Amino acid sequence: MVRKLGVMANSGSIFTTLLVVVVALLAVSAENEGDKIVQSKEEFVWTLDHTNFSDIISHHKMIVVEFYAPSCGYCQQLEPKYEQAASVLSSHDPPVILAKMDTTIPENAALARNYTLNGVPNIRIFRNGGKTVHEYKGTRETEGIIAYLKKHAGPASLEIKSKEDAANLIDGKKIVVAGIFPELSLEKIQNFTALAEDLRVDYDFVHTLDAKLLPRGGLVDKPSIRLFKPFDELYADFEDFQLEAMQNFIEETSVPIMAILDDNPENQQFVNHFLHSPGDKVFLFLNFSTDLDAFKSKYYDLAVSYKGKEANFLLGDAETGKRALQYFGLDTDQTPLVFVLSMDGTKYVQRHVQPDNLASWLKDCKDGKLKPYLKSQPIPEVNNEPVKVVVAETLEDMVLNSGKDVLVEFYRLGCKYCEEFTPVLDEIALSFEKDPDVLIVKIDGTENDIPRDLFEVQGFPTLYLRSATGSLSRFEGNRTKEAIIEFIQTNRGTPAPSNFVKSDLTVSEMAQKEPVKDEL
Repeated sequence: MVRKLGVMANSGSIFTTLLVVVVALLAVSAENEGDKIVQSKEEFVWTLDHTNFSDIISHHKMIVVEFYAPSCGYCQQLEPKYEQAASVLSSHDPPVILAKMDTTIPENAALARNYTLNGVPNIRIFRNGGKTVHEYKGTRETEGIIAYLKKHAGPASLEIKSKEDAANLIDGKKIVVAGIFPELSLEKIQNFTALAEDLRVDYDFVHTLDAKLLPRGGLVDKPSIRLFKPFDELYADFEDFQLEAMQNFIEETSVPIMAILDDNPENQQFVNHFLHSPGDKVFLFLNFSTDLDAFKSKYYDLAVSYKGKEANFLLGDAETGKRALQYFGLDTDQTPLVFVLSMDGTKYVQRHVQPDNLASWLKDCKDGKLKPYLKSQPIPEVNNEPVKVVVAETLEDMVLNSGKDVLVEFYRLGCKYCEEFTPVLDEIALSFEKDPDVLIVKIDGTENDIPRDLFEVQGFPTLYLRSATGSLSRFEGNRTKEAIIEFIQTNRGTPAPSNFVKSDLTVSEMAQKEPVKDEL
């Protein structure tokens, strides 16, 4: 039932009470139940593993978990800061629990892979008994961790009861989503609260009974959503309270016509929205000190012309975006540079582009007239070692269309486990040296584009066998010479030579000898 609210002294308390009820309904299944899982009070960072992970997560409204690897340098840098934050947050009201899980323990690996696709350390916030999982998006400094988690331990949406509240909560520097409720609707309030819980790590949420308290926009006579932003049209209204519709509205409205990547930290949040937006992504990297004036207005006009056409635009300072360029195998000396990352993962690049050529180049890109860009290391001039080197540009010829049984190692430079595996792979290659139908190769999985539709590489080293008949098998056992040779012989598409000596141990027996370890 929906009814109009009169201007009554207790109207705010009615809404607040209803909101509390809604929040309680959403969280009722995640009550702590007297904290059935008890951790030693001396340990501020709880230790999770495969035996207690699900049980502990399910019994807490909110728990923060760091997935780490002991040998990871970034994890080692984070450790004392994370522990110090855990100590402070243990005294917060209510306490915020910080935990950790070692991803290198084999029994933990299956659990960890769900949360470590981008490597370690990776911090996740589990809410409502694990029903909702958010990626931590704060800093990795002690004070930043504390401030971020304190904020996210509170209500997902804050109430605005005065213009002073509005001035404090809507500061004109960030995106704020406001729910305006001049009339009570349980379903709409419940949906708004659920939305705020789901998107709280990405946006600030507020709610009010009176639109007059808000800094921009007119009055409304029905429940509405008003998104405030410090760019483009400054605010936008929406009236559909279906969850998917609200999510789409916020996602689309929070992306600037042209995001800016520079040394201003306030712009980073809008860059993040750009990066997570649907559609093709167009990047233009310049030297801002010399090229900005020549490109900015023309690039903005181009972005406006593509608004609503599943394409989003970013203008980046080359020095600020240096690491992003390097990630894609590009460099600052190639700027001005326009780069397109399409929805299907295909990439296109034009180095040293001119302002007047932007529009025509992008049209050719959209029309499929350009050759896709492939991040690849240089093709080796000499490749005569037993283990052959493959790069992105040679992957198709040497692996996918070679007509041979090819064992591929995906590795990462500096990976401890890859280095330990190197002599084993060399011995395997020597074992097949006289077999013309088998090829042993390796490819740097961080410096070359890998076809993700074929190879699932979440840690290093990862091994696949591409058989001569086209089948693809992933090696999951212990990485010993004997076990991998058995794996090749079992899954190869060509007949094994009659004089080839197989191992007496099976893959399963080899896998039991010692645990396998991957570096993420």
